[in-house]
Amino acid sequence: MSDCLFCGIAAGAIPSRQIWADDRALAFLDINPWHRGHALVIPRRHTADGTDATAWADVAEGLAAVARLVQDKLGATGVNLLSNAGASAGQEVFHFHVHVIPRYDANPGMGGLMRRDPAAADDLDGLAAQLAA
Repeated sequence: MSDCLFCGIAAGAIPSRQIWADDRALAFLDINPWHRGHALVIPRRHTADGTDATAWADVAEGLAAVARLVQDKLGATGVNLLSNAGASAGQEVFHFHVHVIPRYDANPGMGGLMRRDPAAADDLDGLAAQLAA
């Protein structure tokens, strides 16, 4: 879709801080992260949301890879995987995507998930290089 932000990122027409990719999906850092290392995994093909079961198959390997990356390279001790389907659920970009949100012992549990870390967006370029290496 020519007007889809994430289709543009998948095509390489819109820059992103990509940290993982294969032929079916790619992952890049969220520009407005909740926690340090917050990434999005998207399928390369356009699918509006996760109600299309085949879209989950496209991103499954990427979800596992990015979860391992943030644990191995950033010291995260867990991750939340989150996807919103529809505007009333909070979906803002209507191309299926799954948030991989690294979690750390200093801010555990669901209550800590929704509090943004103000330093999480510091040095996204350096963070992308660290994760993509």
